[in-house]
Amino acid sequence: MATSESEKSTLPSAPRIMAVANQKGGVGKTTTAVNFAAAAAEMGHRILLVDLDPQANASTGLGLNPQKIESSMYDVLLNEVPLDDAIVAASVRNLFIAPANLDLAGAEIELVPAFSREMKLKNALAKVQDDYDIILIDCPPSLGLLTVNALAAAKEVLVPIQCEYYALEGLGQLLRNVDLVQRNLNTELYLSNIVLVMFDARTNLAAQVADEVREHFGDIVCKTVIPRSVRLSEAPSFGQPITVFDTASRGALSYRDLAAEISGPVKEESGQSE
Repeated sequence: MATSESEKSTLPSAPRIMAVANQKGGVGKTTTAVNFAAAAAEMGHRILLVDLDPQANASTGLGLNPQKIESSMYDVLLNEVPLDDAIVAASVRNLFIAPANLDLAGAEIELVPAFSREMKLKNALAKVQDDYDIILIDCPPSLGLLTVNALAAAKEVLVPIQCEYYALEGLGQLLRNVDLVQRNLNTELYLSNIVLVMFDARTNLAAQVADEVREHFGDIVCKTVIPRSVRLSEAPSFGQPITVFDTASRGALSYRDLAAEISGPVKEESGQSE
């Protein structure tokens, strides 16, 4: 599923639908989803962030209170509420979010007997996807039906990997599941980007892990590396992406570089400049 450099340089046609996934918790998955989304929106791309994690960290990270939202992704997946009714505008221009709340934790079980259970998200996105340049789906740190829904709906998979011991732990299983979904549910799906996060330049270990990942996965590993940063970890508690919370910080600059690397320039026909 790896892509060549020439394939990577040819960006897919909009809308790009990307699942941000890693079954290992605490690897910067939601941090990457939120801040990449905010940085790409800041560039002028119209972004939809779908929070599919029952912990709702992407929602709170953009200033929403999950207990006070009118409609969540639970309602979309289980109660057939139109996705457009759940989407709210974030404080960042061009950025929109379909929020989660704790009700979503029950969706894993409630989806089991549902008709076409793996395609619920894909069907919901079909009605709104043309309104956006990029749709990011923040997956839960598990390989259950919610993640399968994300992989069935997405065209690309973006995997954050932390530059620490056991960085590749569980990644093999995730890639096997991506392959299963590709063969059985979604032939368009492919692993497009791996992002190295939590990079501590003071340690030899971080550099060794980065070298190992690049050697193993080649060109799909992004050139931009996200540093370990206190400011990055503080931003969610203020309900802001790092690009707003500390706009000149290393974390903000890195996520802007990542957004430029992955999303490419804004289309001129959208009326926005590059």
